[in-house]
Amino acid sequence: MNLWDVMVSIFWFMLLVAWFWLLIAIISDIFRDEELSGASKGLWCLFVILLPWLGVLTYLIARGHSMGERSARQAAQNEEHFRSYVRDVAGSGTGVADELERLNQMQQQGMITPEEHQLAKQRVLQGQPAAGSPTPAAPRPV
Repeated sequence: MNLWDVMVSIFWFMLLVAWFWLLIAIISDIFRDEELSGASKGLWCLFVILLPWLGVLTYLIARGHSMGERSARQAAQNEEHFRSYVRDVAGSGTGVADELERLNQMQQQGMITPEEHQLAKQRVLQGQPAAGSPTPAAPRPV
């Protein structure tokens, strides 16, 4: 096998990789499009798979202009879902301010004395759990 045969083999392999890449991008775009009906999606998939290069080129010519718009819309939607998830998770924990507010309410309601309030407040400000919060159990000697 000479160098020319190797180069031709590499060319055909890269052409195959490019076709697979296009095929995956186009099929994902077909299923991302909410305007197409199920039958249209099935026909496009059959056309792209059964007549590989002709189907891919036809799809790119007929619907390629809106592929970028659908992709950008999907990326923006994913970003918004991610930001919403982060806001929900970050807001679910109790921070120092929330803990201090809870201690003030407990003191005003007479549930704890001013001395207990000061002690719990110092613990919260030092990063330790306040009184009434679950504390980790100390390890037992074996």
